[in-house]
Amino acid sequence: MRPQPIANPPNPWASSSVEYLEEVPMAKVTLFDDATQTVVAKNDSPDLGFQHSVNPYRGCQHACAYCFARPTHEYLSWGAGTDFDTRLLVKRDAPALLRRQFDRPSWKGELLMFSGVTDCYQPIEASLRLTRGCLEVCAEYRNPVAIITRAPLVERDLDVLQQLHREASVSVAVSIPIWDPQLARALEPGVATPRRRVEIIRRLASAGLRVSVMVAPVIPAVSDEGIAQVLQAARDAGASSAGYVLLRLPGSVKEVFEARVRAALPLRADKILHRVRETRGGALYDARFGVRGRGEGPYADAVRQVFEGCVRRLGFDEARWPACPPTFRRPPPPEPQLSLF
Repeated sequence: MRPQPIANPPNPWASSSVEYLEEVPMAKVTLFDDATQTVVAKNDSPDLGFQHSVNPYRGCQHACAYCFARPTHEYLSWGAGTDFDTRLLVKRDAPALLRRQFDRPSWKGELLMFSGVTDCYQPIEASLRLTRGCLEVCAEYRNPVAIITRAPLVERDLDVLQQLHREASVSVAVSIPIWDPQLARALEPGVATPRRRVEIIRRLASAGLRVSVMVAPVIPAVSDEGIAQVLQAARDAGASSAGYVLLRLPGSVKEVFEARVRAALPLRADKILHRVRETRGGALYDARFGVRGRGEGPYADAVRQVFEGCVRRLGFDEARWPACPPTFRRPPPPEPQLSLF
């Protein structure tokens, strides 16, 4: 991803804001250590198919204009725009923290999602290997795992994923919300092309893993025209299930998304924003459970019908996050070394 000029919407939690009087400086990626003493987050959202997730990173180099996690950076007195893309918090002790969680009597081997917020295989994972370290801990304890990513880097960990497949349970969902490569580059500047992501599905499925495709998010007037192509390509590559989520723009994501759409897709920006409002009762976001991921109205209904029709035609019939068998077990402690004297 090329460096971008710093651009953040006003932070509602900050007492001051920065305004550049001269040329706006370029942003560079900066890593910050996250000293949080836990790596497993729990949620009670009825819209999600999991309760526990692991997030080794906060912020994401993929720089997707629509990322719903952007407002979390504002709690750190940073911005939801360029700061989210370039100021990355890193939990360097993530594998050790996960091991500590597994050793607690309260942990019963529940399904663990990688990741619930930002992509666990964003570019810095190539060198830091924190996601891989956590997956190795999961394999050691035989804890069921689900992964959602849009990064080919997941292929690097095929050996660990196959071990999890043999001894516990693992499923991988690959996110491909946009089929047209130019539109994808405009809104997902740091992500591999859609066709390269289809190749992720092919390689993982060929290795015997359960793989699904996520058309997430469906961006009105952008993604909808390619839903059938994404699902067909994913099915041909070996995906066994599919899901979708309609575009969500909570908090400052609205400002980030609109600014980037108007800059990158000026000729269709008004149409995109109009279509989004059609699905949200005239607003850009509706936070109600059960509605925020699907939307309402004729346009949202049409998206659902197209998706469900393609799923039936292509024979997607497996659950995205299937029930996991009780495989979790704590490894025995190492035997004490006998003294030679």
